[in-house]
Amino acid sequence: MVYGYIRVSTDRQTVENQRFEIQRFCEKQHLTIGKWIEETISGTKAPERRLLGSLLCGIQKDDLIVCSELSRLGRSLFMIMSILNQLLGIGARVWTIKDNYRLGDDIQSKVLAFAFGLSAEIERNLIAQRTREALARCKAEGKILGRRPGKAVKVKLSGHDYEIKEMLRKGMSKATIGRYFGVHRQTVRIFIKEKLSEQTP
Repeated sequence: MVYGYIRVSTDRQTVENQRFEIQRFCEKQHLTIGKWIEETISGTKAPERRLLGSLLCGIQKDDLIVCSELSRLGRSLFMIMSILNQLLGIGARVWTIKDNYRLGDDIQSKVLAFAFGLSAEIERNLIAQRTREALARCKAEGKILGRRPGKAVKVKLSGHDYEIKEMLRKGMSKATIGRYFGVHRQTVRIFIKEKLSEQTP
């Protein structure tokens, strides 16, 4: 199956130029488009949030995607490499017109597949490293990581002092009180410690 893939970023752009370009190219290559995929969406969106994602899930070995240029697949190099690497693993092909790019079953594509896979692994490692460094820096600066329980206390428990006191008097656990108000038991514990204790004569 030969797929013609067209993507424009805004409603003001037209798909007709890309369609004409792909049709003319396929005529010269003696190819017939079996299905068109057209969408108006930003290339920064993940493939699974686009029609492209459905295409990638259904594409099979030896299928061919024809598009005007690689940037139609995605706006970041990492995203494009991930898509091409996925297609290489399936055995599908990608041809672009403006870039004159050919992804297929040849030695060049296999070299590119290795480069794509290595680049993706390096990028994942760099992201993980940056995350660890950022967390370590925040911890060193004394910043509290994660959701602050005080916010839930103010929003969910404020104004329920009397009810909570009655629940405690009846022997209800903090976990039960938390489920009743839709908060974690730790939030109830902090509320009791910081709010109710202030009201105790």
